[in-house]
Amino acid sequence: MKYSYLLVNLACVFIPIIASFYKRRKFYKQWNRFFLSSTIVAIPFLIWDEIFTIQGVWGFNDDYILGLRLGHLPLEEIMFFYCIPFACVFTYFALSFIVKRNPLDRVDRYISIILCVLSIVFVLLSDGGLYSLFTGFFTLIFLMIILYKKISLSYIYLTYICVYPFFLISNGILTGTGLAEPIVCYDNRHNLGMRIFTIPIEDNIYGFLLIAMNILLFEKLKIRG
Repeated sequence: MKYSYLLVNLACVFIPIIASFYKRRKFYKQWNRFFLSSTIVAIPFLIWDEIFTIQGVWGFNDDYILGLRLGHLPLEEIMFFYCIPFACVFTYFALSFIVKRNPLDRVDRYISIILCVLSIVFVLLSDGGLYSLFTGFFTLIFLMIILYKKISLSYIYLTYICVYPFFLISNGILTGTGLAEPIVCYDNRHNLGMRIFTIPIEDNIYGFLLIAMNILLFEKLKIRG
């Protein structure tokens, strides 16, 4: 049981790591760029994570973690901000090679507007719930910048759709699906109390924000490189 969170992280990157050595599309040559971009993105998320852990917005079940911590965060939680983005950035990298005509190209702006509205709803309904409030607020700011700068997120949305079934599995396990108790425990006073299976609805927006920021910075470093 102590290895549960660690195994979830490793399961998410197992296939992407192997597939990174595919001869026609060598993602392993982009690992240095990925680790730089993911570290830059991870820093604000880890600060956010640390503060919310201290505030009791969420916490970690000691029965399912090794017990090694940096501050209040388990080692596995820090790994999360590399393992999940690695799987998603790899998926994006593969899709950009495989899918030449993205069906979401013409509607990505509308999707962004819909997500803006949903983020506003999260903020308005938060009623002092910190997870709902800040997840909605940060996502809203991010999307407003995207819309203002007219940045296309079509391949990011396609990536999110493709990884979403695996998100339900991995995040479902973390929030208690199939386990006696959840690995990551949430205080429902800080979220809307709405769940997809065992997953708080806020995790969907939180996950999107994490993935989108990683992919955008990964691409930005490619341009500057």
